[in-house]
Amino acid sequence: MRLIMIGTGPFGVPTFEELYRTHHSVVCLVTAPLIRRGKPVPPSPLREIALAHGTPIFDPEDINTPSSREFLASQDADLLVVCDYGQILAPETLATARLGGINLHASLLPKYRGAAPINWAIYHGEKTTGVSVIHMTPQVDAGPIIAQGEIEILPDETAPQLEQRLAKLGAWFVRRALDNLEAGLLEALPQDPRLASRAPRLKKSDGLVDWSRPAEAIRNQVRAMEPWPKTFTYWHRPGKPPLQIILGPVSTTSEIPPDAPPGTVVKADKSGIVVAAGQGGVVITQLQPAGKRMMSADEFLRGYRLRPGDRFGPPEEPSTINGATTSENAVKQNDEESRRPEVT
Repeated sequence: MRLIMIGTGPFGVPTFEELYRTHHSVVCLVTAPLIRRGKPVPPSPLREIALAHGTPIFDPEDINTPSSREFLASQDADLLVVCDYGQILAPETLATARLGGINLHASLLPKYRGAAPINWAIYHGEKTTGVSVIHMTPQVDAGPIIAQGEIEILPDETAPQLEQRLAKLGAWFVRRALDNLEAGLLEALPQDPRLASRAPRLKKSDGLVDWSRPAEAIRNQVRAMEPWPKTFTYWHRPGKPPLQIILGPVSTTSEIPPDAPPGTVVKADKSGIVVAAGQGGVVITQLQPAGKRMMSADEFLRGYRLRPGDRFGPPEEPSTINGATTSENAVKQNDEESRRPEVT
């Protein structure tokens, strides 16, 4: 079959490489442009692979314009293979290939439809996840499932680590789907919308710790919010502005005074900083103060006077503007400026 690969992010790399190991023909790569909103951007990892294989590259600002569809139709492709692209394909765009498009999604659909399925699966404490290959329809991530595989989420696995494993697994299932499609053996299983859940793109505020949550939930948040927006809190220092702290790897403990309010430092020594949570405590062994590098708890305590009884929490809210606190306005502005792009 004649295939057009459509992708930008690293999740699509193993799939793109696998396509070259099949007997199918990759006639074109569609990927992100090198200039976006007038500013240069780093080349996508898929672009480098296409250049190495001499594959033509098409990098439109908008894949759904008439000129983009005209180019895609001119490639006489049998199938669009979409993975981690960043734009939603309109029905008219999908129709430029004889068989439409398939999409590799990093969850066990219909669970975690959306741009950040890996992050939210870890955040919610899922024990397993997987990949789904679907036939693309106008509704995002809702098409019939043509291949699916499940793996265990390891106890200390971060989102980037899980992404690497899922990307390799997904490449195998894409190849399997292509083989079955060509042989006429493909079975499509409709998704049950009643079982669907959302995995929206991440916002900066998703990284802010709510210390009233259980310690294990906060540990999951730390693993899930890598590499962006990371997990952070604020140390409220007497007589000084709150200091933002990014949390490195953490563990949990049940040895917490029963009357310790959530967010209270109950222990601080070279072995770690223990903070009370809604249930149990969080042991911080690595942390990064604002404007500094990541450091051990021991190194941090040698430079900062953190003591038991100190408080971690959200930023202070000293004043109100138009009915919202200044910190709420700042978080809202950060969210609007720092949203990650949608990934299809």
